[in-house]
Amino acid sequence: MNIKTYIVFSFVFFGFIATAQDVLTTDEAMKLALEHNYGIKIATNTVEVADNNQGILNSGYLPTLTGNAGASIDVQNSDGELANGETRVADGAETRRYNASINLNYTLFDGMGRLYNYKRLKEEYLLSELEARQTIETTMVQLFSIYYTIAQLSENSDVLEETLIISKDRLRRSGYQFDYGQNTKLDVLNAEVDINNDSISVINIKQQLKNTKRDLNVVLGNKKSEEFRVETELNFLLELNKETLLEKMKANNVSLLQAESNINISEYDIKTSKAQFLPTVGLVGSYGWNESTNNSPLAFTLQNTNTGVSAGLNLTWNLFDGGGTITRVKNTKLFLENQKLQKEQLIIDIERNFNNAWDNYQNKLLIFQVQEDNIKTAQNNFDRTEEKFKLGQVTSIEFRQAQLNLLNAELSRNQAKYDAKLAELDVLQISGELLNVQF
Repeated sequence: MNIKTYIVFSFVFFGFIATAQDVLTTDEAMKLALEHNYGIKIATNTVEVADNNQGILNSGYLPTLTGNAGASIDVQNSDGELANGETRVADGAETRRYNASINLNYTLFDGMGRLYNYKRLKEEYLLSELEARQTIETTMVQLFSIYYTIAQLSENSDVLEETLIISKDRLRRSGYQFDYGQNTKLDVLNAEVDINNDSISVINIKQQLKNTKRDLNVVLGNKKSEEFRVETELNFLLELNKETLLEKMKANNVSLLQAESNINISEYDIKTSKAQFLPTVGLVGSYGWNESTNNSPLAFTLQNTNTGVSAGLNLTWNLFDGGGTITRVKNTKLFLENQKLQKEQLIIDIERNFNNAWDNYQNKLLIFQVQEDNIKTAQNNFDRTEEKFKLGQVTSIEFRQAQLNLLNAELSRNQAKYDAKLAELDVLQISGELLNVQF
């Protein structure tokens, strides 16, 4: 199969596929990722673990209740002398003992350590939610980055196919002109070379498009076939206000919220450590049953049964543990101080990143607008050159140059278009608004 036949077949094949493909919208892509992305699923399970840990069953506030039971049999041979001088022998005398009890232990006071640990578990749950949100935001950025790459490749593919059509028309005209002696064989050969180059570009971009769709499918949890198209119409959030986003960033940026949560956890750790300086008061109680039987003729009691309830309080006070608790409190305070310093540093870094992202977004929008204007100039130049080429007033080389200028302008416009959208996503992520806007 020669290159021309292959291209014709490719146009027919891909044209058929394009009509059969479903359009994957950004909303649908987000929904599929949230439901099926494996990273998000793992993060969700981690949140459930933290939710279980913060429950009353893991708080230490409930008592412990244990049950014990036992049984034993003793077989002994014994002999004994009674008061009247009579001697008795007991061979194989059995003694059976049975017991059962229920024991209750409950901590009444532990220096408030239990309370602070419970609050710490609550804060760890909030931290796990923030970590899950960070995973979702990262996945969404990855999703949109691949999605818009597909959109850009799709538009570039259309541009390259249109370029190939123009090149084929040029070859046909060059062939006619050569047949009528209006140009040389060199013009025909140049047109064939350009067709081959354009054909290779089309083949390469089709393969890139397939590969990128597979990349997107991985993010979606392998829930889409490769036969789909994406939306290429973009809406920019031009009403974004820098000062408003900056304030939202300070309140909603996930990294800052995580830093604040870690500070809260460290404060609870300090209080929990200090609680070890205080005594622990506990309540104990039990209900027991004991029974023993003895078939020995020497035994005074053949069966004995006891039942009873007992209760009491105990106090434990670690008066001095070698200084371990003091050391832990000091180290935890220093760790808390470091976390506060890290948060201050993080605020500076994030503000810088936000300002950089905002300026980058504005520049990308400006470049996109310039490229839109450049398209008009390149299209006008190409149309004029094409008219002159048909009239034989310009050479095929000049026509090809105008064609390449238009192609490059369209490819640059597409690049600028999606660069601007990705820059917008960067601004939204840093400001903490990525999951709060409609794409």
